Amino acid sequence: MRILGIDPGLQTTGFGVIELDGTTPRYVASGTIQTTHLPRGDLPARLKALFDGIREVRERYQPDAAAIEIVFVNVNPQSTLLLGQARGACLTALVACDLPVAEYTALQMKRAIAGHGRAGKPEVQAMVQRLLKLPGLPGPDAADALGLAIMHAHAGQAVARLEQASPRARRTTSAYKAGRAV
Repeated sequence: MRILGIDPGLQTTGFGVIELDGTTPRYVASGTIQTTHLPRGDLPARLKALFDGIREVRERYQPDAAAIEIVFVNVNPQSTLLLGQARGACLTALVACDLPVAEYTALQMKRAIAGHGRAGKPEVQAMVQRLLKLPGLPGPDAADALGLAIMHAHAGQAVARLEQASPRARRTTSAYKAGRAV
């Protein structure tokens, strides 16, 4: 199974693709989709670049599922709105490619990858490097995307096992289906 992780951003969107070898994640690819070459005021062009970039990544690496970060509320409402629009463009591209999409918060990903929710970017990078046995540190946005993919690989397996366990487990785990806990 191949999983595509997406760390959305209006200027830089990170992506990471892993493949499961049994229960072990294996690195396939990672990188960023940049919109910094476009005028800052041309939001529609930047959103289209993100949409097209995600579709290109999907076409090239053929993932079976995707995981995307849920936007947090920022101190600056304008920044939050712009980030939400970037996330929307990425999410729309994933859905347009018929990929099942799970959503996770940055806190959930950091807890799963680094062991605590206050992990900084360098800590996430180091843990992703270690988990995927990479020769060097991935970039910060790509590391977050890879972390989301790794987390989804493990969370998806856990939910599947719980669903098979009992009818009661199926009822209680349905709240976790899209990566969100109730």
